[in-house]
Amino acid sequence: MDRRKSIKALLIGGVSTGVLIEACQPTDKKTEETNPAETANASDINRMKEEQAHEKELLSQTFFTPHEMATITILADIIIPKDDVSGSASDAKVPDFIEFIVKDMPEHQTPMRGGLRWLDMQCLKRFENSFRDCSHEQQMQMVDEIAWIKKSKPEMAQGVSFFNLMRNLTATGFYTSQIGVKDVGYMGNVPNQWNGVPADVLKQYNMAYTEKELKECVSF
Repeated sequence: MDRRKSIKALLIGGVSTGVLIEACQPTDKKTEETNPAETANASDINRMKEEQAHEKELLSQTFFTPHEMATITILADIIIPKDDVSGSASDAKVPDFIEFIVKDMPEHQTPMRGGLRWLDMQCLKRFENSFRDCSHEQQMQMVDEIAWIKKSKPEMAQGVSFFNLMRNLTATGFYTSQIGVKDVGYMGNVPNQWNGVPADVLKQYNMAYTEKELKECVSF
């Protein structure tokens, strides 16, 4: 999976608006990652008491088992591995993000838990191990069968559906983290200096700045 050509395209075109909205939580400047799972209760600015109470309740709960979280971590790092540009999905704390999201958006709970169980059952039949305990080669073999919709077999439909959700959540969690923002090169609003319309464009339209405009408004 080409990280920059496919995952970013999935983020732009395939991730549901609802997930993206829920992913964008206010950030505590002292926190390294901008991840809802770890920053949701870091700042109460512009939040109603009901929102604060809701987030506090979610953060006090645990949905995934340690085994499930280990599997999610492996899958997330397969989807977005560490490279020369940035860290991996787990470095960006994507598993924590997914844990938070499934509690905040319960409709994801059954598809995620069911998909993780399906994945383990497939690996037990083939390799006599859960996905977590398989070798990396075996894990990649399993992922390759569910990562590509057009290439997958009909009997892999449940796995394909699960992996699509897992990929979308992973991309959303990663690209709303500090690591992910740096990965795409987003700079935000930065000071700029404008020296006016380029000379070739002015010439194209038979226009020019006056001496007064050049002196007072354009040149810096």
